[in-house]
Amino acid sequence: MTDTLRPVHVIGGGLAGSEAAWQLASRGVPVVLHEMRPVRKTDAHDTDKLAELVCSNSFRSDDAEYNAVGLLHEEMRRCGSLILRCADAHKVPAGGALAMDRDHFAAAVTEAIETHPLITIERGEVAGLPPEEWDSVIVATGPLTSPPLAEAIRAFTGEESLAFFDAIAPIVYLESVDLSKAWFQSRYDKPGPGGTGKDYINCAFEKDEYRAFIDALITGEKADFKEWEKNTPYFEGCLPIEVMAERGVDTLRYGPMKPVGLTNPHKPERRPYAVVQLRQDNALGTLYNLVGFQTKLRHAEQARVFRTIPGLEKAEFARLGGLHRNTFLNSPRLLDGALRLKSLPRLRFAGQVTGCEGYVESAAVGLLAGRFASAERLGREIVNPPVTTALGAILGHITGGAEAETFQPMNVNFGLFPPVDEKIRGRDRKLAYTRRALADLEGWLAAD
Repeated sequence: MTDTLRPVHVIGGGLAGSEAAWQLASRGVPVVLHEMRPVRKTDAHDTDKLAELVCSNSFRSDDAEYNAVGLLHEEMRRCGSLILRCADAHKVPAGGALAMDRDHFAAAVTEAIETHPLITIERGEVAGLPPEEWDSVIVATGPLTSPPLAEAIRAFTGEESLAFFDAIAPIVYLESVDLSKAWFQSRYDKPGPGGTGKDYINCAFEKDEYRAFIDALITGEKADFKEWEKNTPYFEGCLPIEVMAERGVDTLRYGPMKPVGLTNPHKPERRPYAVVQLRQDNALGTLYNLVGFQTKLRHAEQARVFRTIPGLEKAEFARLGGLHRNTFLNSPRLLDGALRLKSLPRLRFAGQVTGCEGYVESAAVGLLAGRFASAERLGREIVNPPVTTALGAILGHITGGAEAETFQPMNVNFGLFPPVDEKIRGRDRKLAYTRRALADLEGWLAAD
């Protein structure tokens, strides 16, 4: 049957592209994998190996019972992931994390792809939209998408979120916000589309608290840019909050932290001096992002400084902020539930270009794209993984669960999952998520 099947073209030989190609070939679908290195080099890669890791060698926690990324590892193993197989084979001591020898890992992935009889590797750049005769394509080019392809995608989709610094605001779990100090309210109680007039969580500062907060922002330790990031501009509308603070002590108070139109019910006798607003970040209402709080503070500094905000003293972060060069689509607006571009369904996207964050998440979305493309090529129904699984949660987030207007890259975390019984707390709650996920995953795999 494979002799009569047209190949699926996969553009990009990173984690997502390699995983997508493997999933396709494992299901009997021929693949042409396009990797531009070494014909065209990038500013971050050193070799021509597939799945080369350019930063950390860690896939983070491998705890499948109490950690969302560890759960994602386990789900991917059960789905026959090449990336997890090679990571496990070349792991190095890293406590509870899954870390591997980078060179051996990339060599193992490359060998597996090169020796698979249904995969052909073509070295060279795809400079623009793929030709029309490629009727099924997975674009998995990551944050270092080549400029001609990035420009072609940008021009076709009309989106402007490509090749600029990606300024990411922190996100907190709703359940960790102290609502004895914070409160729900929109400015002037004005409801937005689908809103109620109580669409934001508000955290109020007194004058001395605000001044101390500004000092902490300015003096906090900042992350350095990588050499290849230094000349990439960021949007004026997404300036890091500490850059705004450096422009004057009241800049934030007259900007994203302005207190107008708000009344603190805990202190109704006077208007707040400044207010931090948190906006709902997912459809489930479990995650809230700090509005206007894009930052290049180091992660430890963020946790320290942002926990001085009244009401966030015990905040638990689903994601901390960051600032780095990235290339990603506004996936909730542009992609359907099977990762196809709505306006050009022969194109599928996978990996970091979809707005997932992290090595493991990138490979996971590649795994899903490969399975979806193989089902389509074989004439089978595409069935998404349950939203209660880690795979389903990250897919659901990037294809509709996130708010399109505020969409930013996201790691997998339990805030993306449908809630379990609210009476279950702490570690037992996390265990409930993982047990439910693996049970539901088995049902999905059995039906495949």
